[in-house]
Amino acid sequence: MKINLSVIIYILISFLFISCKVAPKEIAYGKDHCHFCDMTVVDKTHAAEYVTKKGKNYSFDAIECMVNEIKQKNNEDNLAFMLVANYNKPGELINALDATFLISENIKSPMGANLSAFKSKEEALTVQKENGGELFTWSTLKSKISN
Repeated sequence: MKINLSVIIYILISFLFISCKVAPKEIAYGKDHCHFCDMTVVDKTHAAEYVTKKGKNYSFDAIECMVNEIKQKNNEDNLAFMLVANYNKPGELINALDATFLISENIKSPMGANLSAFKSKEEALTVQKENGGELFTWSTLKSKISN
């Protein structure tokens, strides 16, 4: 059986493109470790993840860990995805740029910032009415966490 060299090259190139896919990966709760603080990621309501433009995935046990990591490395422009757990749907990750954030003393998060994320401002307002706290966008949250 004779194999054409161009077919082998095509298969190898295709494999390289498929294996370098830039996409979020599912967080392995209870197994993955936070890239910032090295704690095990267990809380499905406060976890976060970012993916670099080169396709490397990094998990975080709390949103504030991801914010601190991004600020410390000053690498937001090099990220393809910044995802945060949707507090109302544990395990669902949403785009951090579109999320509304709530810092409330009545909702504890793994690293103590009491920071949660919501898919919509309406959802965040509903939880804020029940628990108090202050609402933030991604931009205002980064400023708040830096203080």
